[in-house]
Amino acid sequence: MSHYKKMAVTNIFHGESQLMVLYIQKELMKYTCEMSINLPREEVIKKLDNPENMKHWQRGLVGYEFLSGTPGSEGAKMKLEYKMGKREMVLTETIIKNKFPEEFHATYDTKGVHNIQYNYFHPTENNTTKWVSEAEFHFKGLGMKLMSWLMPSAFKKQSMTYLKDFKNFAENGTSVLDSK
Repeated sequence: MSHYKKMAVTNIFHGESQLMVLYIQKELMKYTCEMSINLPREEVIKKLDNPENMKHWQRGLVGYEFLSGTPGSEGAKMKLEYKMGKREMVLTETIIKNKFPEEFHATYDTKGVHNIQYNYFHPTENNTTKWVSEAEFHFKGLGMKLMSWLMPSAFKKQSMTYLKDFKNFAENGTSVLDSK
């Protein structure tokens, strides 16, 4: 069991202390999402590469601020602020590779989570684009490790929601702001 990390969690229920032992493999979660967009790759990238468009396909985004570097270039950092229900979250995006129109990779960091996103854009038949998004999450701290263990599908579901919302925005001009 050397590739598993053992975590002990104390649960107090009706004055009783119980010990649960969870095994979380490597504090790492990976998955891939794909979306076909009915537009040529150049049009997809033009819409994706404009930060003003993020509010139209990233639900909960309330603001962004460039922190350092040249926006869109490798090494550039941007602060992203989200509000999802009563929960507020601040992420720092760092671009690690920008080779548009073929690929774009970035890290997203917040308390307890380091996320690496590898994005590939493939031209396909009939002027469509296949967006392949590979996600890699590294978790720190008991709370985030537990969440990743108990609700791994929530992460992939959120990623698919962003891809679907981008598709609707890019193809139809439908903004998530209109659904509020």
